[in-house]
Amino acid sequence: MTRRRPSEPPILPGFSHVRLLGSGGFADVFLYEQNMPRRQVAVKVLLADVVTEHVRRMFQVEANLMAQLSSHPGILTVYQASISADGRPYLVMELCSAQLASRYRVEPLSVPDVLRIGVQIGSAIETAHRSGVLHRDIKPSNILMTAYGHPVLSDFGIASSLGAASATDSIGLSVPWSAPEVLLDETAGTVQSEVWSLGATLYTLLAGRSPFEVTDGSNGTDELIARITRARVPALEREDVPSTVESVLRRSLSRDPSRRQHSVLELVRDLQRVEAEMGLMTTQADVAMDDWALATMADPGDRTIVRAVSPRAPGSPGTRRRRRRSATEVAAAAQTAPEVVGTATRRRALRSRLLVASLVAVGLVVVALGGTATWIAIDGGDRDLPRVSNVEASLDGSTVLFSWRDPGIDVGDTYQVQVTDGSTTFQSTTQFAVAASAGDRVCVTVRVARDGRLGAASDEKCAEVDGG
Repeated sequence: MTRRRPSEPPILPGFSHVRLLGSGGFADVFLYEQNMPRRQVAVKVLLADVVTEHVRRMFQVEANLMAQLSSHPGILTVYQASISADGRPYLVMELCSAQLASRYRVEPLSVPDVLRIGVQIGSAIETAHRSGVLHRDIKPSNILMTAYGHPVLSDFGIASSLGAASATDSIGLSVPWSAPEVLLDETAGTVQSEVWSLGATLYTLLAGRSPFEVTDGSNGTDELIARITRARVPALEREDVPSTVESVLRRSLSRDPSRRQHSVLELVRDLQRVEAEMGLMTTQADVAMDDWALATMADPGDRTIVRAVSPRAPGSPGTRRRRRRSATEVAAAAQTAPEVVGTATRRRALRSRLLVASLVAVGLVVVALGGTATWIAIDGGDRDLPRVSNVEASLDGSTVLFSWRDPGIDVGDTYQVQVTDGSTTFQSTTQFAVAASAGDRVCVTVRVARDGRLGAASDEKCAEVDGG
């Protein structure tokens, strides 16, 4: 396969080009030296032939997204974003090493290293979720290492936002770490699919290959998808991997999303428990707390800002975690080191949430369903969008099937389906199935999603599974 020639490095005011660092399907990454303050930085430059007005808008949203999240120690720092003189968007980022992506193939990582990376990257993902963002492309190559050996999560969707023009390339790169329901187009992504991707990534670092990759057969896209959707997780063939580690990862890779850890934080707690059982120092989980007031950051009457960023909004991940605290969180806290969030971290978290609020206020909240990163939910209802008004429910054994008529959506619109437990799914079909147990009561509401906006919610529809 012939590789393309790298693009010409752009002339950037205040920066001096040093050399090429790497090339991808949609961008080149160059090493530059910033003149003031003097430091070396990585500059990702989009290719000229993929830049359109839509790409420019998406680039702006994604750059703002990474900037407001990058105060977290486990997320790659973005210093600057702009458009070069020749019209190519670029990002100026912290210079990090991509050695992890190649290292695991040569030498699988030690169990303590993988547990530490899992807690640190999991904390970053959990923080993104609490800010209302799904990464949707968690995999080893998107975990970089700082000069001090700290793992950071990169690429919140810039390259994959362009993937709509080349879906095969985008999917092919991420299939080994994509959840079954994503590969089957049942959802564009959920918190549970992110749990799956993180579990698959940690398995990869331990095994030296992705979970469903085989050494004695074909690993083409179709073969991988077939194995992933069957979800028969191969055993880790390492004597130094405790059974508890394998058990935690198998749960995260369950075919049924409801059988996985209910949040990335729950997976992080499982990893911390294993660290404690192995006699290791428990890795700190850097996650901003939920229990501080947001009312001081905006006029209480400005409901759009407050509700859009509040982790306590109905159905948000924060709400679901709070309801489960008495069972899951308290048990975890009794066996692991407590989550420590210092004053500086709280200040950084507050700045991040203020940035989210400002983005909402100027209308920059975009649901990037064609890309990698996407907003989980935005409360409120846009009255200009059609409203779903006829949700029906039927039972097939222990499965509840919800359905509704198309209220007149446009091409590119999707439906946001929110379930009783707070989980949220974006999809294009007018049917949604929920696996339930005897005696369960399952309720959903449905909204139309368009260009980052959500329509008014349907009336809540509930169904009870026969307990007999």
